[in-house]
Amino acid sequence: MFEGVFIHQSSDVSEKAKIGNGTKIWQHCQIRENAVIGENCVLSKGVYIDFGVKIGSNVKIQNGISIYHGVTIEDGVFCGPHCVFTNDKQPRSINPDGTLKNVSDWKLSKTLIKKGASIGANATVVCGVTIGEWAMVGSGSVVTKDVPDHALVYGNPAKVHALVCACGEKIDHRSFVKCESNKDMISFTCLACKETIEISNSELLNLIFK
Repeated sequence: MFEGVFIHQSSDVSEKAKIGNGTKIWQHCQIRENAVIGENCVLSKGVYIDFGVKIGSNVKIQNGISIYHGVTIEDGVFCGPHCVFTNDKQPRSINPDGTLKNVSDWKLSKTLIKKGASIGANATVVCGVTIGEWAMVGSGSVVTKDVPDHALVYGNPAKVHALVCACGEKIDHRSFVKCESNKDMISFTCLACKETIEISNSELLNLIFK
């Protein structure tokens, strides 16, 4: 049924899920109905993918991660072991009258993890935020607001501490070159991989150069 996909015999994968060629699903995973997973992904032991979740290609999801309805993960994202996603900012088990809540009683808050971002082990991503392209979240952090592209954030709550290249190396101040055409834009060349990237987020720049 899922041609070109490896599924460990201990995993439970809905026939209504869509899974791309080359993806590997290891022990004790559960993939719900209408989940969409791209090509060449790796889902490690004990991963849960909720109904309707969308995951791009070349994504690595490490052990013990649950990705709930309302979370979208773009191509090339890394999710470290036991990181946590949520989808409800005001969770309750019951209504004020004591009755058990059902799906229609919940208010969904969507979360977007953009291309190439990395989330460290045991980090918590509070719902309703966007983590930018090639951003990196430190292990054990609690992300409560949007993370800019190429930002390195960590702590509780997570704050911007530096910039990171797409290759993962932290950007040294010697890498920055101011662009004459736009005072709010700075380009940098990574000393490790030599790639040049432009950053135009003034809030991020102010944090880096404060």
